[in-house]
Amino acid sequence: MEKETAAVARNRKVVLRGYIDRAPREDDMELVDGGDVALRVPEGAAAAGPAVLVKNLYLSCDPYMRSRMRDFQGSYIPPFKPGSPIQGFGVGRVVDSTHPGFSAGDFVSGMTGWEDYSLITKPEQLRKIQQSDIPLSYHLGLLGMPGFTAYVGFYEICSPKKGEFVFVSAASGAVGQIVGQLAKLHGCYVVGSAGTNQKVELLKEKFGFDAAFNYKEEPDLAAALKRYFPEGIDIYFENVGGPMLDAVLLNMRVHGRIAVCGMVSQHGVTAPAGIHNLFSLISKRIDMKGFIQSDYLHLFPQFVDDITKHYRDGKIVYVEDMSVGLESGPAAFVGLFSGKNVGKQVVRVSQD
Repeated sequence: MEKETAAVARNRKVVLRGYIDRAPREDDMELVDGGDVALRVPEGAAAAGPAVLVKNLYLSCDPYMRSRMRDFQGSYIPPFKPGSPIQGFGVGRVVDSTHPGFSAGDFVSGMTGWEDYSLITKPEQLRKIQQSDIPLSYHLGLLGMPGFTAYVGFYEICSPKKGEFVFVSAASGAVGQIVGQLAKLHGCYVVGSAGTNQKVELLKEKFGFDAAFNYKEEPDLAAALKRYFPEGIDIYFENVGGPMLDAVLLNMRVHGRIAVCGMVSQHGVTAPAGIHNLFSLISKRIDMKGFIQSDYLHLFPQFVDDITKHYRDGKIVYVEDMSVGLESGPAAFVGLFSGKNVGKQVVRVSQD
């Protein structure tokens, strides 16, 4: 009996042209025609183990992806391969599957390629999305890696107490906006910094921060923090690094905690800025700890339940910045590093 011929589709891809040692530019990436792709898991892939073919619907732009664009093997995640599709978190629809846990038509989230269709050969890393009133794209932010980063960073690293003073840098971004709202729900006093007056107003009016400031308008960051935290900072959620971290160290309270989530100011910098005020760690007995969300995956189900309830109860709001079309991906990603995005940056590949 002849085997039925699988339907085919064109598969566009965004590939990395070559490694870089500076801030990314749009022309570091290229949209190419990947040719036809059969809409079925290839027999060779199926023989090697269960696999899932997905049609990508939404792709996530995240600052950590910058580090994968350099030829460096010493990180917790390997670099991209020049000439191959960029990888990142995505939401897709299953087209075909040889894994018993996934069926055609299922919506899933997980690591995928920047392309129309991706063959996932490690489907155990995918999560099935139960369709609900929450938009699919929110599984890349509010209910995805950024939201989970905010959740474990705030509760597990910062060990917050009601009434404490919390500062969040890059506060209008995918992680910062959620940290600030969790801190308010916990009964803390919260201040955020951002790079435009529009974002400052967003922090105060939409996300409910007690105060916020435009760091670009402050000639002396340490003095600015002293103004907003006359009694000092108990918790700093670190997203920026560089001069901001230096200024925060001078304004921390005794036994303060710093959760080091990211240092976007140092991405693409060939000579990273040094930190001059580390002695504060000793004199103020500060706990400063770096973390990545994947170390805490045992908490993910609890996180989804808690954040979903907060969102449905109207206690957490969420803002995303949506670019349309796979071809818009490079510009959307590069814009992260100049603060063009307002909220979580997502690329919509397809609504199908």
